[in-house]
Amino acid sequence: MRKIFFLLVTSIAASQLFAVSLPHIFSDNMVLAQNAEVPVWGFGKAGEEIALTASWQPEKTLHTVADADGKWQILLKTPSGSFDNYIIDIQGYNHIQFTNVQIGELWFVSGQSNMEMSADWGIDNMDAEIAATNYPDIRFFKTDYRTAEFPQQDLGGAWEVCTPQAMRNFSAIGYFFARNLRKEINLPVGVICSAWGGTYIESWIPAEAFANNEFLREGASEITPVQWGPSKHSVLYNAMVAPIIPYKINGILWYQGEQNTANPQYYREMLTALISQWREKWNSQNLPFYFAQIAPFNYGNNFSGVEIRNAQLQVALNVPNTAMIMTSDICTTDDIHPKNKQEAGKRFADIAIKNYKNKCTISFTPLPKLFRNIDTVPETLNIKKAKNNSVILLGNLHFKSKSNNLFEIAGKDGVYYRAKVEIKSVKKSPTGEKYLEFFAPEVLQPVSVRYAWENTALPDLFNDYNLPLSSFELKIE
Repeated sequence: MRKIFFLLVTSIAASQLFAVSLPHIFSDNMVLAQNAEVPVWGFGKAGEEIALTASWQPEKTLHTVADADGKWQILLKTPSGSFDNYIIDIQGYNHIQFTNVQIGELWFVSGQSNMEMSADWGIDNMDAEIAATNYPDIRFFKTDYRTAEFPQQDLGGAWEVCTPQAMRNFSAIGYFFARNLRKEINLPVGVICSAWGGTYIESWIPAEAFANNEFLREGASEITPVQWGPSKHSVLYNAMVAPIIPYKINGILWYQGEQNTANPQYYREMLTALISQWREKWNSQNLPFYFAQIAPFNYGNNFSGVEIRNAQLQVALNVPNTAMIMTSDICTTDDIHPKNKQEAGKRFADIAIKNYKNKCTISFTPLPKLFRNIDTVPETLNIKKAKNNSVILLGNLHFKSKSNNLFEIAGKDGVYYRAKVEIKSVKKSPTGEKYLEFFAPEVLQPVSVRYAWENTALPDLFNDYNLPLSSFELKIE
């Protein structure tokens, strides 16, 4: 009898030891992406049979078996989004149930302090915004702060319903993005925030990118340790991004760059590599990736801040399915953390909404397109008169100030001179299209143009939607 009792206890202990489990990204209150095959994965004993049933299809049970490493995955097909609350049951040697699950849209937000910044940190109209929060169909998941030398399989955290208390401690941009998106698409919205203030972009990029790119390795070697966050490449990706993958998401929001004023010449390729690597890891080369341009701020007697802004603009111009929101009109140059997170979140949401309603969005940054004098301008634009040493910038832009002296032109010697600027109308244009013509008497053969080229320069050119033109330095076509 003792032997039987011992075997029974051992059997029970073994079954508990090898009980099925899932990463923390799966919990009560979670949001799953709608109309998709959503990976659900976890761990168990090798050979353990796993069964999954979702309440939106109670008659259908999905089965799999844990592999030799104790890992398993099931592809769960989700319906169209709705405000219904569902239950998911998972049965292995033990039983797990997730309740209050919603089906809608999922976004991953990441970066440094401006993305991490919560309402409680001190946003505009903080108390009123917190008190007015009542969105049970917006859900938050905030990752723990962790680093790791190698990609991890799990991290702490749990899904929360959006209450005033949850909102006040969550990414303010993430919340305002979700609030605006939910209003437009009338569906639940889930936001996963994985952000850490004062961190370098290198820490968020997978190690494979550095292994295959000497330029990236060189850039990573130039960053210096800081007290408020990690400085080694890949350690934040390993601990705070990798465990989320392959959780199905609909897009990514990114707000980072201030810390990389330490090595701005590498930022364009760093951000391009991060986008490419994250899309590859999520197995979606068209995954929307939207990012905020850092705000003007005094970084010292150099051009490191505006160089980062220009690098970000170049990514927006050259990497497909990306978009950049501007912050230079909602900031002050003495604060690296713009407090108007409401507008930043709204601008992100305006861009995302095009994927759902095919609306004409109003938050796209005006993107400069330059031409050297009249001979290079497309004939269809019907621009007939221009000075021989002038430069044409297309776009319906208007000045908000009378200074309008933020343009500079350089010739082959690379020396920049302030330009004189005029706004003109395209003749016979049915839409009233305008263009800027500018020139510097000192430059007879323009080669490049730059605009608002100072760390603290506040652009004074705006489009019809009252969005500012980005700082830029561009070669002329």
